[in-house]
Amino acid sequence: MDIPSLHSQPRIDRLYRLLPAIHRIRDAGQGYPLQALLRTIAEQMNLVEDDIAQLYDNGFIETAQDWAVPYLADLLGYEPVGAHAQAGDAALDRVRVPRREVAHLIGHRRRKGTVALLEDLSRDVAGWPARAVEFFRLLDRAQHIDHLHLDRAGTASLRDMPALELCGSPFDTLAHSVDVRRIASRHRAERHNIPGVGVFAWRMRSHPVTRTPAYCVEDAGPHCFTFSVLGQDAPLYRRPLPEAHAHSLAGERNLPVPLRRRALAADLAQDYGEDASLAIWAEQWAGHDGATTLPASAVVVADLSGWRYRPPRGKVAVDPELGRLMFPPGQLPRKGVRVSYRYGFAADIGGGEYRRPMPEPAEAFTLYRVGESAAQGDDVAGGTVPRIADALRLWREQAPRHAVIELVHSGVWVEPLHIRLRPRQTLTLRAAQGTRPVIRLIDWQTDLPDALTVELDVASRFALDGILLTGRPLHVSAPRDPQAYAEEAAQAPDCAAEVSIRHCTLVPGWGIGCGCEPERPAEPSLELHRLHARVHIDHSIVGSIQVHQDEVGSDPLPLTIEDSIVDAAGGAHEAIGGTADSVAHACLTIRRSTVFGIVEVHAVGLAENSLFNDCLNVARRQVGCMRFCHVPCHCRTPRRYRCQPDEAIAAVRARRLPATQERSLVEAERLRVRPRYVSRRYGRPGYARLTPECADEICRGADDESEMGVYHHLYEPQRQALLRTRIDQYTPAGMTAGLLFAD
Repeated sequence: MDIPSLHSQPRIDRLYRLLPAIHRIRDAGQGYPLQALLRTIAEQMNLVEDDIAQLYDNGFIETAQDWAVPYLADLLGYEPVGAHAQAGDAALDRVRVPRREVAHLIGHRRRKGTVALLEDLSRDVAGWPARAVEFFRLLDRAQHIDHLHLDRAGTASLRDMPALELCGSPFDTLAHSVDVRRIASRHRAERHNIPGVGVFAWRMRSHPVTRTPAYCVEDAGPHCFTFSVLGQDAPLYRRPLPEAHAHSLAGERNLPVPLRRRALAADLAQDYGEDASLAIWAEQWAGHDGATTLPASAVVVADLSGWRYRPPRGKVAVDPELGRLMFPPGQLPRKGVRVSYRYGFAADIGGGEYRRPMPEPAEAFTLYRVGESAAQGDDVAGGTVPRIADALRLWREQAPRHAVIELVHSGVWVEPLHIRLRPRQTLTLRAAQGTRPVIRLIDWQTDLPDALTVELDVASRFALDGILLTGRPLHVSAPRDPQAYAEEAAQAPDCAAEVSIRHCTLVPGWGIGCGCEPERPAEPSLELHRLHARVHIDHSIVGSIQVHQDEVGSDPLPLTIEDSIVDAAGGAHEAIGGTADSVAHACLTIRRSTVFGIVEVHAVGLAENSLFNDCLNVARRQVGCMRFCHVPCHCRTPRRYRCQPDEAIAAVRARRLPATQERSLVEAERLRVRPRYVSRRYGRPGYARLTPECADEICRGADDESEMGVYHHLYEPQRQALLRTRIDQYTPAGMTAGLLFAD
């Protein structure tokens, strides 16, 4: 008779199951000590077996583990670039030895010297889609009248607006005069030379948003909408289509480029649809029920600047360059408008429909799903409810120790939310994988604030994951008497509460206008009120952080920010601070982040690879350190190591120049190494991105020679160096290739 043990697990208990039944019976009577011993042995045996089984998979580049990829590359004679970089960083190692390039290495060598290979190299080596252009084909040269070449580029015609619109772009079709300067010059690269080949790379990514409500611009009229749910003007991006075959050159429809009005009007059937670049649903409008997209015949492409255009009846006007759409003023949709589109952003941060890590609670948890399917007849008892408030009501009634509320689609939830956790209770409010839900807070109450309020208790944990929050701030506080709560929380280290914000956007300034200007720039997006907890912000975009903490009788609040942007919506406002212009009673740890605004904190435990664009002041300079950061001069900081502009200024002073000349050079160096951004406004595609003209001390100033700031994890300097090296190795004979960025 087989006597199974309590909590039996098939694989971990396989040694135990080989024992005779009499020994298992005696072991059960003594509390299973023999089972615990054999489980420990079986655990190590399973690890050895799994490692042996993985050895076969490690022989193939498609299934090999990351550590095995460099060894497979070495068998093919692959030479990585930047071998002097520090070892042990798995993300950097994946950039230095790309798996895709190793997989295609033999094919690349066979195709060496072809132009189409340069496009494949950009995608395989750096992960950037690209278009290769041979500039000798665009040179303006005289032809013999007896040997005409009608396929050669012609001079510009002022009547050919499509060609003029693309002049100077990677898709230019006009003839140019020759320029004898080299395209690969480090001083000033020029394009149109006989041996010149340009590889135009796109670092911007095209992120999708699926079936989300459009924003009605009521100031312009009830018939005016924006694709963005925040209401700002943002260009729509193309959904790239695969190329016809591997040896063809990429065209405009094969790359993640912004949609142009003329291009969209010419290829509307290709770019419009549920699986295309954009789509529109309108319920009860012009005979459409909203279950399917509006037909392409009902869409017209127009310039909606100033909302002056008036679409004809039965048509909806779309402006892809501004991200606007307009219905006829006398023919309004009755039950809302939903859209699918794509927007441009450089990295997977701030939430979106990209794949992100979703850590599950360590113990068993209860899942509540929130979405529209419940309103269509699904079983509510099965866990799907139509509103977040319904899920919170079930959560309060059932009171599970660990729970997850999951928003299952990219919709907008407009409802007041108040969450109160019990001691040692855990709650995660998250977006389902592949969705971008929006929580929009409005003025519900006249005499009270309308923030998303979370009250923590001893050892409780709250996580916000993949959510875009707009309209009001996130307010986190302690529910009981602060003194009693602090005393109980200080009894043991495991009694501290935790707040996690992962892959979220707490819109800076609560909201943005058409020009991406903040609506309430002086208001915080995250309020921490008398909280004895650890706060962790990761891969997120947040506005100002305000800490309401009593400095008497309490330790500083541990605040950790990683791979994120903290934006005060203005350099004169506080990005992190306390009340009434006081110092935030918090100990800040910040890594690989960008901060716009003034930081006033009690102490900085560690700051590394980060950009502080405005003043940073700490009350305790003796605590912590800063390394490989940019911080403005004359700030009160802890000790600094390899920071800018300190390093650049020290190099000038080491030259022992006259005082007047030294002061002018110091000021010039301070301005030279100042971070320069494509845009500092949230809502624009180039938000917080460093410009190509930014100093190398910033672009390559991190401890691993990547760029400082929030985009550090992209390792763009390493990708760029590796791609330039590979382009030089595979360029056709007699040609000179240069890497150009199209975004």
